Amino acid sequence: MSDDAILRLSGVHTHIGQYHILQGVDLQVPRGGVSMLLGRNGAGKTTTMRTIMGLWRASAGEVVFDGQPIHSLPTPAIARLGIAYVPENMGIFAGLTVRENMSLAARSGPMDSDRLDWIWGVFPALKKFWDWPAGNLSGGQKQMLAVARAVIEPCRLLLVDEPTKGLAPAIVGALIDAFGELKQETTILMVEQSFHMAERIGDSVAVMDDGHIVHAGSMAELASDTELQGRLLGLSLEGAL
Repeated sequence: MSDDAILRLSGVHTHIGQYHILQGVDLQVPRGGVSMLLGRNGAGKTTTMRTIMGLWRASAGEVVFDGQPIHSLPTPAIARLGIAYVPENMGIFAGLTVRENMSLAARSGPMDSDRLDWIWGVFPALKKFWDWPAGNLSGGQKQMLAVARAVIEPCRLLLVDEPTKGLAPAIVGALIDAFGELKQETTILMVEQSFHMAERIGDSVAVMDDGHIVHAGSMAELASDTELQGRLLGLSLEGAL
């Protein structure tokens, strides 16, 4: 992995109530490209994302973004540094139109027309359904809207939690293409359950188990080693996590 990490977690512990979820997470996210965060259900992946965003507070350890400690900052301040987050539940407003959802996400003012044209190029369906209520979109289109909202203003780091969960294969293919485009302009850290998705777009990978990082390296290396996949992820061949 590159020494030029845009994000570093060092010895991070997170408690949620009485539960000790993260138990000393050490994670480096290289600058540029897509870093995958994989692991079995309950390993601590979503907790890691929410801890980075300050939605859950680290009880020990450091989260450092581009040289600046952020683990004590409130979530809005973390977002202002250029970190955007797409949660597993997408976080869109079903009763508002696609246009209104996007307008709300443009925090610094009206949507930039050039930026909007670029987003429509990445997600053509959003232009087609621009004035539709977001609640009327398909699951895949809602996911595209959630990602588009996160990048309507350029960000330095995009956190995405399980973007392909429950989506049809054709939609997954479209998202793979979209993230391939997005990673040209921003660093992405993605939690994903589909190993097919992970090996298609991932550049680096970290694997979690029981609140720890148990493996880190290149995605290509993990994708080519079926024995390692089985040991770390319980994969039989190419199946989902």
